[in-house]
Amino acid sequence: MSFHKREKISISCRIITGNSVKGEAIVSKKRLSFYGSIDLERGIIVEKDSDIYGKSIAGKILVFKGGKGSTVGTYAIMKLKSNNVAPKALICLKADEVITVGCVLSDITLVDSINKEVLNIIKDGDIIEIDCEKELIHIEKKD
Repeated sequence: MSFHKREKISISCRIITGNSVKGEAIVSKKRLSFYGSIDLERGIIVEKDSDIYGKSIAGKILVFKGGKGSTVGTYAIMKLKSNNVAPKALICLKADEVITVGCVLSDITLVDSINKEVLNIIKDGDIIEIDCEKELIHIEKKD
C-alpha cells in the first residue's frame, strides 16, 4: 500500500462574519446572483450561463468571484439557510452588501480580500479550512 500526502496551501483573507469551518470546495470563476441563479429549495445552481450549472452548493464552501443582482439576494441566502441547503461558507474576491447582510443574518461564514489567483488554485473537491482566528484559508488539494 502507498499513501499520498496531499498538498496544502495557506492564504490570507479578511474574515467578515462567521466561525471557523472546514468542508469541500465548489468553485465558480464568475459572479453569482443568489436570487435567480440558485434553486432555493435544493441549493442547486440553475443559471444556465454559470460555470457550475447543475451543481449543488449545499453544505459546501462556495468560492466565487463575487455577487451580482438585487438586494433580494440577501433574502435568498436566508432562504437557503432555512431550507438547510446553504453553503457552509462563502469565499469571494470582494463581498458586497447583499452577500454580507445575508451571511450575517444567516450565520454563514464569509471571507473576502483574497487574491484573484485563488480562483485558479482552488478546485472543486479540494478541502478548505477557514481559520477565523488567524485569518487564513487552508487548502488541501484533492488527489
